[in-house]
Amino acid sequence: MKNERVFKMKFSSVYPLYVQKAERKGRTKEEVDTVIQWLTGYDEQGLQAQIDKEVDFETFFAEAPQINPNASKITGVICGVRVEEIEDPLMQKIRWLDKLVDELAKGKPMEKVLRNV
Repeated sequence: MKNERVFKMKFSSVYPLYVQKAERKGRTKEEVDTVIQWLTGYDEQGLQAQIDKEVDFETFFAEAPQINPNASKITGVICGVRVEEIEDPLMQKIRWLDKLVDELAKGKPMEKVLRNV
C-alpha cells in the first residue's frame, strides 16, 4: 500500500520541490517544465491546469496527453531502485519524472536529459 500513498500525493505539492531542486543547482523552472512536458505531452497551459486543479499523481499521469515514446530509454537508479525494473506502470512513470528532474539538477545537458542523443 506504500505505492498508493505516492499515487495519491498531489502533483501540485511535489512540483515546487522539483523546481527548487533544479534551481538550487542553477537550472530553471522553465527547464523543469520542459522535462515534464517532454515526458507527459502536456503543453504549458495543460501543465498549469493540472497544477491549479491540484490533481494527484495518478490523475496527472492518467490525463497526460501522451507519454513520450522515448521514456523507455530512461534508465538508472532513483531512490535505490532501477527505474527500468519497476513493475507498476504508474510508479515507473513517477520515477521516470524523478529521474529526469534529478539528471537536470545534476547538470546533464538538456538534449541528454530528453534522450535526444
